[in-house]
Amino acid sequence: MGLEVKIRKKFGNFVLDVAFESKEGVLGLLGASGCGKSMTLKCIAGVVRPEEGRIVLNGRVLFDSKARIDLPPQKRRVGYLFQDYALFPDMTVERNILCGAGTKEKTEQYLKRYALEEVRKQYPAQLSGGQKQRVALARMLAAEPEAVLLDEPFSALDNFLKARMERELMSMLDGYANPVLFVSHDRNEVYRLTDTIAVMQQGQIADISEKHELFRAPKTLAATLLTGCKNVTGLKPLADGTYLARDWGIRLQGPKEGEHAGGAAKQQYVFAGFRAHYAVPVTGREAEACRKEKAARGAKPAENLLECEILREIEDTFSVVVQFYPKDLSVRTEYSLLTYETGKEEWERIRAESNGELFLRIPPEAVIWMTH
Repeated sequence: MGLEVKIRKKFGNFVLDVAFESKEGVLGLLGASGCGKSMTLKCIAGVVRPEEGRIVLNGRVLFDSKARIDLPPQKRRVGYLFQDYALFPDMTVERNILCGAGTKEKTEQYLKRYALEEVRKQYPAQLSGGQKQRVALARMLAAEPEAVLLDEPFSALDNFLKARMERELMSMLDGYANPVLFVSHDRNEVYRLTDTIAVMQQGQIADISEKHELFRAPKTLAATLLTGCKNVTGLKPLADGTYLARDWGIRLQGPKEGEHAGGAAKQQYVFAGFRAHYAVPVTGREAEACRKEKAARGAKPAENLLECEILREIEDTFSVVVQFYPKDLSVRTEYSLLTYETGKEEWERIRAESNGELFLRIPPEAVIWMTH
């Protein structure tokens, strides 16, 4: 059963063209603002009508352009939590939940379940952001929907309240057997709350994978950037089996056959990247060996080794973010500015041992290889 979506909708120059299935667990839609995430939910909920395609929920056809089926929102049995919660402003908390629950007895159950008994007679304007969200969730789930659509439900909350509401949402959805779609532009939020992630770009799904696999080995440049990788480069294959990292001025050891891209062998990769905390600093005797290697190599690019020209050090809450350019790079591009991140104490040790120089080695197993 589950949710099957294959739809197309044009808005001026923008085209939404997506196809995916969601059967078990929470599916996250991750993408930048304006990529079509919220519009996808609106089409599923019946708020917006696609121009063509088909939407099926647990075997029921909600929309089919060829068969001319288009169920109204109230008949789709889809719970949709809007970004602004869409509470009825002239109704109390109790009355808002009653709209979903249908009976006073059921309303009482949801008031108690979501700790809203003390504010039952208050209106939305009198509630905090967290209380509004709990009311909206209670109203939605009290209607016993066959699918739940969550449209950036934490965007209006501060970090403390967001963490609390995330925990509450996890508890609310624990054991919920029907499809759940969770929309966000926050990669960490999506990672914590979902099981599978679909990366959206310009109205299309660029990549869809189990979340651990997506973050380990995203297959596209869009997915790599949206999962938080700050260091990427274009590639040129070389005769010896390595790749020239065009934007970094070094060579990269190619992946072993079957290691990446879903196990497919002999892929032609066009981009590569590495996450900021996966690079390995080279200090002491090994750094001296790197200097000697550079002198012997002359103008030939190093393999998996970056000599860094540090631009700035940025102190974060628990770490230090070092921004740098590869040293002696003849032409700098938008992807030539790289990032290395490590703990504060570790960075102090590295600085003390590096004598003002910094070499970073990129372990071959840490390289992300992308086909497009």
